Amino acid sequence: MFEGFTLEQVDVGGVTLRVRHGGSGPPVVLLHGHPRTHVTWQHVAPALADTYTVVCPDLRGYGRSSKPPAGEDFSGYSKRAMAGDVVALMRHLGHERFAVAGHDRGSYVAMRVALDFPDAVTHLAVLDGVPIGEALARADARFARLWWHWFFLGQTAKPAERVIGADPAAWYGLPDHVPAQEREAILDPATVHAMCCDYRAGLRADRAADDADKAAGRRISCPALFAWSTRDDMELLYGDPLAIWKLWADDVEGVPIDSGHHMAEENPAALTAALRSLLRRR
Repeated sequence: MFEGFTLEQVDVGGVTLRVRHGGSGPPVVLLHGHPRTHVTWQHVAPALADTYTVVCPDLRGYGRSSKPPAGEDFSGYSKRAMAGDVVALMRHLGHERFAVAGHDRGSYVAMRVALDFPDAVTHLAVLDGVPIGEALARADARFARLWWHWFFLGQTAKPAERVIGADPAAWYGLPDHVPAQEREAILDPATVHAMCCDYRAGLRADRAADDADKAAGRRISCPALFAWSTRDDMELLYGDPLAIWKLWADDVEGVPIDSGHHMAEENPAALTAALRSLLRRR
C-alpha cells in the first residue's frame, strides 16, 4: 500500500509524528479518526497522488506518533494542539499553504487548523462530524444512546483504559477490511490512554474553543466540503447536518457518501471524487 510514498518520523516541536507523503502538485493533508491511523487513507491517498502532494500523519497519541502528557486539563490532546502539529509538519515538508481533510476525530482537527491558521488553509473537508461544541449542545437521549462512548472515554472517575485494556481487540471490534497495522496500534496501552485523552479534551478544551469561536463570530472562509456517510448516524442525529456547517463556513457544499462510517475504506472512489471536486474550487 502507499506505493511511491515516503514513510518517516518528523519532529514537529516536542512531538514526533509518523507520516507518509507522496505525489506531486498542490499539497493536501489527510487526518484520520478514532481509533485509526494514517493507514485508513491507503486507497484515497494514492488515488489523489497523481495530481496532489498527499500527506498522511498519525495524529499525536495515535498509531506510532508520540504520546505526550495530557496535562491536568487534557489540553495536551486538544484539537488546537493537534492542529499546531499539522501546521508544523506541513511547514517542515515545505508547504506554507495546503488543503486539509479530516474524518471523525480528524475532522475536528481539520476544522481547528482552518480556524486557527486561516492563512495556511486553501480548502477544508470535514467528514462524518459536526463541530464538537455543536454536537454537545445538541446532545440528547438519542445522542447519549448512539454516541455514549464520548462520555465513557471522556470521564475520569472510572478510567475507560481498564475496561478497554482487558481485551482491546474485542472492544474495538475492527472489521475485516481494517489493515493489520491498525489492529496492532490499538493493542498498545499507551495508545489507548492517549485516545481516551483525546475524548477528555473534547469534553473540555475543545468544546470551550468551539463555544468561544462561535460567540466571537469566527467563521471558515476557504472553500469547504462536508461529506457524510449515509449508512451512519449523521442524518439520524441532526436531520440536515450540512445546515450546521453553514453556521460555521461561508462557502460549504455537502456530499452524501453511500457508505458506513469508514468511508475512506468502504467507498474510497466516491470520497476521492468528492475531494477532487473540492480541490478544484476557488
